[in-house]
Amino acid sequence: MLKVRQSVETKNKLSNTLRNWLPVLHSSLSDLNEVIAPFVEANPLIEVRSGFEENLEKKIPKKILGGYVSNSSSEKIEALTIAPKSLYDVLEEQLGAPLFPTPLSEGIARFIVENLDENGYYEGDSKTFCKQHHIEMETFENVRRRFLHVEPTGIGARNIQECFHFQLESSDISDGAYILAQQMIDALEHIHTFSREDDFEEALRAIQKFKNPPAIEYLEVPLQVIPDLMIFFDDEGNIEVRLNDAYYPTIHIETQYAVEHAFVTEKIKEAKSLVDALDMRRATLYKVGLMIVEYQYDFFIGGDRKPLTLKMLADEFGHNPSTISRAIANKYIACERGVFAMKEFFTTAIDEDVSNAAIKAYLSVLIKEESREKPLSDMKLLELITKKFKITMVRRTIAKYRKQLNIAGSSERRKLYRLHHN
Repeated sequence: MLKVRQSVETKNKLSNTLRNWLPVLHSSLSDLNEVIAPFVEANPLIEVRSGFEENLEKKIPKKILGGYVSNSSSEKIEALTIAPKSLYDVLEEQLGAPLFPTPLSEGIARFIVENLDENGYYEGDSKTFCKQHHIEMETFENVRRRFLHVEPTGIGARNIQECFHFQLESSDISDGAYILAQQMIDALEHIHTFSREDDFEEALRAIQKFKNPPAIEYLEVPLQVIPDLMIFFDDEGNIEVRLNDAYYPTIHIETQYAVEHAFVTEKIKEAKSLVDALDMRRATLYKVGLMIVEYQYDFFIGGDRKPLTLKMLADEFGHNPSTISRAIANKYIACERGVFAMKEFFTTAIDEDVSNAAIKAYLSVLIKEESREKPLSDMKLLELITKKFKITMVRRTIAKYRKQLNIAGSSERRKLYRLHHN
């Protein structure tokens, strides 16, 4: 009878821990305090100290900081911990005086911002908007033209030519080169035909500095987060996997109550269960880190990632793949090559041997080595990829991967090649 009671108590403790463990495991490290807050608020025996209250620089190994090109330790730490403003946050701050001082101009400007594509180009239905609000198209366009004074410059343009014209207005360029640059922008595909003009070099240098697409700074900045794991080589050349343990909340349980009471006993159990859940989170993610090192060692010495499916990870842990998928979501790894989402190391396999990451890597190589005179179309890329990996894909998948890699289409690349060649 005693053995049965002990077995039941052990099972209940384990189930309580697991019930706490799942939300604790699924949360990002930066959200962990918020996730455990309900447990803490409901338990008067728990005191919590946030891991974010200490000196940040002491928590990040110098080997990790050394992988960043920033000029100071503080900038490197900031890159690991502080999320930048989004493009829409930046634009929202500018939707008012002095550029858009009236309700009408602000309303038009807001419509333009709401109808920007991911690259920062305007793609809204201006005619319908003007008709609905009884506005002349000329009025609408006059307001849109003010976007040449909005940061980042080029936002709100309809295409690359207009984007470059916006940026030309704020460039430091001589009058002669300005006039020539206008002509060159209007004829980007034939920009080399202007090479004999007196101000060609100055105009070309100005155009080459223009941003394309206008929102490129916001496309390229990665999500900046607090990593759960740090993987780096020590001074002896051995690879080390370290939990970012210093950011975990420290939980103190008050157990020195003289009175024995069912409420106190229950709250102590709940508190210990929460501590167990945090320990299980640490152990789980550390084991994930070891698996990543085992399967992706080449990546940490400068090579490519290899196909590693969620099923392989799930089998190792004895959990359902969907549970593992949620477990690695919003988790990041810092290494000497940068900060990477954990899910990038466990790509969704297209088949048993080929992963999305492998295909994207090969796509990047193809474009890097392509002819500048005749860039590869998506159909040609599809043909080469299906031939190499012996898989079935469709063209729109190639286009999707290309956009995810922030690579322009073939016609756009041809223009850029000509621009840089000259």
